[in-house]
Amino acid sequence: MEFQTHLSEVIEAYGHGRLDETRLLLSSLRPTELAGLLESTPPKVRRVLWDLLDDDTENQVLQYLREDVLVDLLDTINTEQLAAAADNLDTDDFADILQQLPDTVSRSVLEVLSASDRSRVEAVLSYPEDTAGGLMNTDTITVRPRHSVELVLRYLRLRKDMPSATDALIVVNNQEEYVGMLPLAKLITSDPSVIVREIMNSDATAFSVDATDAEVARIFSEQDLISAPVVNADGRLLGRITIDDVVDVIMEDADEALMARAGLDLEDDTFAPILKTARSRAVWLTINLVTAFAAAAVINIFEDTIAKVVALAVLMPIVASMGGIAGTQTLTLVIRGMALGQVGRANLAYLLNREFVVAVLNGVLLASVVATVAALAFQDYVLGGVIALAMIINLVVAAISGSLLPGMLSAMRIDPALAGGVVLTTITDVCGFFVFLGLATWVYA
Repeated sequence: MEFQTHLSEVIEAYGHGRLDETRLLLSSLRPTELAGLLESTPPKVRRVLWDLLDDDTENQVLQYLREDVLVDLLDTINTEQLAAAADNLDTDDFADILQQLPDTVSRSVLEVLSASDRSRVEAVLSYPEDTAGGLMNTDTITVRPRHSVELVLRYLRLRKDMPSATDALIVVNNQEEYVGMLPLAKLITSDPSVIVREIMNSDATAFSVDATDAEVARIFSEQDLISAPVVNADGRLLGRITIDDVVDVIMEDADEALMARAGLDLEDDTFAPILKTARSRAVWLTINLVTAFAAAAVINIFEDTIAKVVALAVLMPIVASMGGIAGTQTLTLVIRGMALGQVGRANLAYLLNREFVVAVLNGVLLASVVATVAALAFQDYVLGGVIALAMIINLVVAAISGSLLPGMLSAMRIDPALAGGVVLTTITDVCGFFVFLGLATWVYA
C-alpha cells in the first residue's frame, strides 16, 4: 500500500505540472522504490521522471531496472554515466546491467572504465549469467592459514571497511587455492595468538564457477548461507556469492515460472508500447492456435458420430478438461522437483508408478460420478460407460505425460516451465477427444 501511495502522489504531482514537487517526492524514495515506480509508468512519463533524478540516484537505480525498461531509457543515459555507476555498484550488479544492454553499448562502456574495473567486470562477464561465475562478486577478503588472529584483526582495522554481506573471511594458500572459511564470529571471539588454520572451517561449501544459479540457490537455502566462495576447476578462488544475489535468483525464478505459464517473458515491460506488446504475444497465441487446430481436426474426424449422438458435444469438454487439470498437477510437481534437485533418473520410475496409480484411483472415482450424471441426464447408460472409460484413460495419459515431459523437454534444451503446459494441453485435448469420440463411434456404430 505504501508504494501505491507514493506512485499516486508522484503521478498526481506530475499530471498537474508540479515538477518541483515531483522531484521532491522522488528524492524521498529509495533506489528500489524508484525502480518500481519507473516500471509502473508509461514510457513518456517514465522518461520525464528519470530526467528529474540526479546522476548519483540514477546510478543506484540502474541495477534494479528490468531489461526492457533499461533499454527504453538507454537513449537518455550516456556512456560516461554508465561507467560512473561502476564506482557505486558491486561488480556483479554492474555486470548484470551490461548484460542487459546491446553489445555495442556494453563495449563502449567497458572501454571507458579504468583498467582495474574493466578486468573485474570482464571476469564476471566471461561466464553465463545463470551460473555461479555470473553471480559472483570479485570483491573478497582473503587470509592465509598461517596467519594469527591478531594479525588478521590488525589487517581488518587497516582496511576500515568490508564488502557487504561479509560474514566470513576466505582462507587461501600461497597459490590462491581455496582451503576454508573463517567466520567473523569465531575470529573476534578467539584468542589473538591462535592461527587461522586452527579455527577455520575447512568443510565450508565452495561453488564451482560452472554451477547453475538454481543449484546455488538450493544450497544457500539448505545450508542457510550468507556468502560462499566460487572456485575454478583447479580450486583457485575467483570470487564469492552473497545472499542478496541469491534472493534475486529466487525472485526471478518465481517470476519467470509465473510469466512462463502465460507465454510471457520475465523482462516484458508492463507499460510497453501497444505494437511491441502485440508482436511479443502473437507468437505464443499462434502456437496455441496451432494446438487448437489439432484438437479441432480430431473432432472433425468424428463429425458423423457427433451428429448422431448430440450429447457427445456437451460431454467431450469434460474429458479434455479433467485430463488437462490432472496433467498440469503432475507437470507442476515434477518441474518443481527437478528445480529442487529432488527428481532424477534414480527415482523417476517410482514417481511415474505413483502418478499412474493416483490417476487410476481418481479416474475411477470421478468417472463414476460423471457417468452417473451423464446417464441420468441423457437417459443413456451406455453413454455413461463411454465417458467413464474415456476419462480414466485420459487421466492416465495425462499423468504419464506430466511425469515424462519435463525431462524430455529439458533434454531438448527447452524450458519445461515455458513449453510444458502447451504440449501437455495438446496431448490431453487430442487424446481426450479421440478416445471419447472413438469409443462412442465404436459403441454406437
